[in-house]
Amino acid sequence: MNANYKACLEAGFNCLEACNICFHACLKEEHPEKLTKSIELTRECADFCSLAIAAMQRSSIFVKDICGVCANICELCGNECKKHDHEHCQKCAEICFQCAEECRKLSA
Repeated sequence: MNANYKACLEAGFNCLEACNICFHACLKEEHPEKLTKSIELTRECADFCSLAIAAMQRSSIFVKDICGVCANICELCGNECKKHDHEHCQKCAEICFQCAEECRKLSA
């Protein structure tokens, strides 16, 4: 595995966890129907982080491409979660932005 992937792998694991936590917490909120877009994006983001992690772990020839898409999804998810006042959403947004930054570095 490429040593240059270390920071992105760490950010990806953190984002995967934050999105899964946020997804579950959004479903438990009093009015989850108001969080539909956030719920959908946290699922997409977690799935793409998982794909990016696996691609890096096996040094896939598609790492740059996958990380580029992952960065875009992380940014979208972060922007959506940032709109909500829930602590889990705010934390998710912050971690999504960090992951997007690391993924962009690898996709450049």
